[in-house]
Amino acid sequence: MRKILEWGGIAAGIVLIAFGMAAIVLGVNGRSTVHSSLKQEQIVGTPDMTPAAIKAEAQKAGLPPSTKLPTVAVAGKPINSGDRARAFASYMRIHALEATGGLTYAQMPRFATADGKGTNDPTKAQKGPTGQPLDNAARQVWVTETALSTALNTSYMAEQLAIFGIVVGVALLLAGIGFLVLALGGALRGAGGFALTRRAQQKAVAA
Repeated sequence: MRKILEWGGIAAGIVLIAFGMAAIVLGVNGRSTVHSSLKQEQIVGTPDMTPAAIKAEAQKAGLPPSTKLPTVAVAGKPINSGDRARAFASYMRIHALEATGGLTYAQMPRFATADGKGTNDPTKAQKGPTGQPLDNAARQVWVTETALSTALNTSYMAEQLAIFGIVVGVALLLAGIGFLVLALGGALRGAGGFALTRRAQQKAVAA
């Protein structure tokens, strides 16, 4: 029974080490994929993407003081990591709010009107060449911003998951090594104890 437990501990240690190494490799590859994908887009922060500059712009645009402003500067920096992608997305949101007068997608009317205020009544909306109501252009700006910022935030989430995978992999690796040390240590102690008992029996017979 003891031998079974010892070999079981050794097997568990080997499995944990294997899973740990696999998790580390997958995490590193995932993080590398996020960085390379962002680099391909060649995104660079605009000059106003600093906390001070965006705060001045928000005040000039009349955005409410409760608007959450970015706190990380990415002006002139390449967006090549999850953290920078998240910061760039937060600046994009402020730019969209400035373009829509502080209104989100759900707060804006659906159709465009001649006075620029917009309406949800298609009969009062401006008509296109086909006679159909024209969409509110400001609302389309928000749709575009949401799509792009969601992609950037997804990059941030993917990078965080990759880092988490690396941490979990290290934990599994250490746990596997610990299992092996305990299992092998127990086996060696068992073998040594058996040898000592054998020699004691031989001495007793000889006496």
